[in-house]
Amino acid sequence: MVRAASVSGLWRRLRLAARSVKSHSWRWSSISARERATHYVVGEKIHGFTINQVTAVPDLFLTAVKLSDDNTGAQYLHVARDDPNNLFSVQFRTTPLNSTGVPHILEHVVLCGSEKYQVRDPFFKMLTRSLSTFMNAFTASDYTMYPFSTQNSKDFQNLLSVYLDAVFFPCLRELDFWQEGWRLEHDTPGDQSSPLVFKGVVFNEMKGVFANNENLYAQHVQNKLLPDHTYSVISGGDPLQIPKLAWEELKHFHATHYHPSNARFFTYGDLPLEQHLKQIQGEALCKFQRINPGTSVPTQPRWSEPREYHVSCGSDSMAPDPAKQTTYSVSYLLGDITDTYETFILSLLSSLLVSGPNSPFYKALIDARIGTDFAPVVGYDGSTREACFSIGLQGIAEQDVKSVKQIIEKVIDEVIEKGFEEMRIEALLHKIEIQLKHQTTNFGLALASYVATNWNHDGDPVEVLQIGEKVTRFRQSLKENPQFLQDKVRHYFKENPHQLALSMSPDESYLENQGNAEKTTLQEKVNSLSTEEKKEIYEKGLELMAAQSTPQDVSCLPALKISDIPQTFPLTSVEMDYVGGEVPIQYCEQPTNGIVYFRAFTSLNTLPDELKPYVPLFCSVITRMGCGNLNYREQAQQIDLNTGGMSASPKILQDNDNLDMYEQGVLFTSLCLDRKLSDMMQLWADTFNSPHFDDEEHFKVLVMMAAQELSNGIPDTGHQYAAVRAGKTLTPAGNLQEIFNGLSQVHHMKRIAEMPELLTVLRKLLRIKMHLMSSENMRCAVNATPQEIPEVSKEVEKFLRNIPGLGKKKKERKLIRSNIIEKPLNPKEVGGDVPGGSRVSRKLVFEPTFKACQMKTHFQLPFPVNYVSECIRTVSYTNPDFARLSVLARLITSKFLHREIREKGGAYGGGANLSSSGLFSFYSYRDPNSLDTMSVFRRSIAWARAGKFTQEDIDEAKLSIFSAVDAPVAPSDKGLDRFLCSISDDMKLKRREQLFEVDRDGLIEVTNKYLIAGQSTSGAAILGPESDSIKRDPSWVQR
Repeated sequence: MVRAASVSGLWRRLRLAARSVKSHSWRWSSISARERATHYVVGEKIHGFTINQVTAVPDLFLTAVKLSDDNTGAQYLHVARDDPNNLFSVQFRTTPLNSTGVPHILEHVVLCGSEKYQVRDPFFKMLTRSLSTFMNAFTASDYTMYPFSTQNSKDFQNLLSVYLDAVFFPCLRELDFWQEGWRLEHDTPGDQSSPLVFKGVVFNEMKGVFANNENLYAQHVQNKLLPDHTYSVISGGDPLQIPKLAWEELKHFHATHYHPSNARFFTYGDLPLEQHLKQIQGEALCKFQRINPGTSVPTQPRWSEPREYHVSCGSDSMAPDPAKQTTYSVSYLLGDITDTYETFILSLLSSLLVSGPNSPFYKALIDARIGTDFAPVVGYDGSTREACFSIGLQGIAEQDVKSVKQIIEKVIDEVIEKGFEEMRIEALLHKIEIQLKHQTTNFGLALASYVATNWNHDGDPVEVLQIGEKVTRFRQSLKENPQFLQDKVRHYFKENPHQLALSMSPDESYLENQGNAEKTTLQEKVNSLSTEEKKEIYEKGLELMAAQSTPQDVSCLPALKISDIPQTFPLTSVEMDYVGGEVPIQYCEQPTNGIVYFRAFTSLNTLPDELKPYVPLFCSVITRMGCGNLNYREQAQQIDLNTGGMSASPKILQDNDNLDMYEQGVLFTSLCLDRKLSDMMQLWADTFNSPHFDDEEHFKVLVMMAAQELSNGIPDTGHQYAAVRAGKTLTPAGNLQEIFNGLSQVHHMKRIAEMPELLTVLRKLLRIKMHLMSSENMRCAVNATPQEIPEVSKEVEKFLRNIPGLGKKKKERKLIRSNIIEKPLNPKEVGGDVPGGSRVSRKLVFEPTFKACQMKTHFQLPFPVNYVSECIRTVSYTNPDFARLSVLARLITSKFLHREIREKGGAYGGGANLSSSGLFSFYSYRDPNSLDTMSVFRRSIAWARAGKFTQEDIDEAKLSIFSAVDAPVAPSDKGLDRFLCSISDDMKLKRREQLFEVDRDGLIEVTNKYLIAGQSTSGAAILGPESDSIKRDPSWVQR
């Protein structure tokens, strides 16, 4: 389960989207889902529910139906929309008054078995028994949510049954509480002489959460700004407080909070509402009577004067400037989030104040180079009963705190006096228009998340969705009072005494102190135990281990069958065109709601190796340094006014047939409203022709921000860094992956951030531009409506003819790597030519003499938990064994690794996967173990080799694979696999057939062929604390 708890700013503002999807006849009759919903009548009763409101929201292509359960008072919102990716969610207001993590641990434990489904972990079992597109649970500061989504109606009913029984009728067994929450257990459960230690999934998870200083700071802000009720505690759990939670308290919390009278049900999509209501009423609500849950959150008593606090944290060894690791911000308590118009205005105001280089706080704080970036909590946060706004910096010197405070006060005064430029306001409203039209595949989940906080405090969730009406009202407010926004700034910031000034700086002994505090807590627990209690703990440890190892009879759980998986899938039609007979353009006609999506891929084959480490930095700054006649501020303004964003990212694309072959390049991406197409393409032309690399001061700002962002991201993505490092020496592309996306890049950016002058770096970026920014070795892709394709074609051709490369007699620039293999862009076009005689191809790097080698690396980092990965070189996408290995990875994850790494080992997560790079990767996340987990990886291979799985296990693994293979694809991304990787629909269909054909013998065969030690080359990496065992092992490289 993903814990989204307790850290402020839980839900990012929804990137609102609109989607037009054809309705399915088996879901509705001929009329659409949202049209049918308009026929409901207020006061109408359906299966014990009464309809209270029916509202069409045309901006979002939906109809909202509000209901309530007559018996329990449970609230219900149904969003009817012509989207087959249907979603269910139930949320409860959970308001703890201590930091034992009771709502978070309860969120885990309710999913460990229920009255109807008495298996130990039906939630994880259902991950492989359904075609869900999403399954999870979230614990926020004041609510807990249980959502799932699926495109299959039978699957929806199955999952709904499991979820309803889990939340309303859980077993809440003590063994599950020990496993998921916390327990005292011998370090080696079977050895009574081994020391007693704390174990538990949530216990280790929260240690990992607060290893990230950003999470720690955000938690302190919320606790100290709202100190008088539930927001003063850590709902996810403080690792030092979690061992104070008793099993009886957990059961009591469930009894008082998980009741329909305290619940809010949400359904979304094109399935009939009546079926949902009937099932929810029959399986759950009919068994309850209305109560007064008493869980409401009171408003925070307002302060008469500002308050200041200082807290400590651990030192960041990857910080851009080790001498500047202080964070400081000022937070203001705003208004009640149930006032949806005021919330909308404050969110707009926040964007105007802090977003982009033209915002006043960016100019005053970021451009001043006092710190590396904004503080972790920045801008508007509506995740609590009363919203807040925070502004400050991280990466500052301790003595600069006073200066930052003065700058904040000065900016507020200047904004009150001068207001905002009209063009910036228009750019922001333009962004909202794009977000309303942009289509996503997880719209239901985003919608449920977007309304959750407001609805949790008895606000109107339908009001939250009426964005267009708020924009109209805002324009009117501004017209009636040109000082409208300045008045808000004066009221909420200048005249608001409820302000929190919080500083945080590293203490060299912080981690040692945390460790000692945990040891003290442990010792107190152990010392209080009698001999009999110690014996009981030992026996309970054995009991839990036995329960974890006992095979489960899962026949009570509903499941789809392989026959429920469609044999085929909707094909994506694309058309190819060529500008000047040289540059291929892929056109994909899609219902994009008037948005044009443009992509261009350019090759890095001629780039010298010494410039490769600078490519990610180049991509980060290329659209943020200015271009043509525009400085960086003007460029940002034009991007906001005319596009939905312009970006660049490095790409390493593994060949589909050969692991020693790959394509390297940069992908340029943007989107715009069709009426802004010409402006967007002109911005790209200026960016390609004359990007600015002459503003060293602004460049320093961007470098510092990039370095800080990379450093901050390690604790939350450590398993990914470990996997990249483990795969570094296994394929030719692996080394480049490490350079672009590994810890090597983090160290590289740290070195650049520490440089006193950056002119030499700017010159390197200019050299990269010369190799990259032309139409040579470029291909483009466009997704748009059929009506827009002709106009887009003209604009793209104009762009290509205005940048270097096209129509010139080609000078064969010396390729840095001599082994370049050309392959057709379309797999069917082998040997094919195009008008003009130029063969359209991808140019891949081929290293036939590459020899994979084993390397094991331990990165010692100041974390209390480990991130472990082992990678094994296997086969490419088109090899028939790729499908077998894909199924094997799912099989090993669900039937072995989950039990051994999470349930027994106490890690937050672990598993195996097969990536497109052909690497079979094992991983663990927020893991108290390191070498023991490596041993688990090896044992999982022995388990698979011995064939200790059933046909049912294989079928479940296939279901899990197909839930990903058949996941919805947004109109903006259709055809992207073909464009980037030359994976055609025919290739996907062939792989689909291979997946269906996977059998027991094939799984054992690929285990023996690739995974057994000595058969293939492997690499390993661990990120985590110091380890004596690893130090003693000479096969590990220490970093």
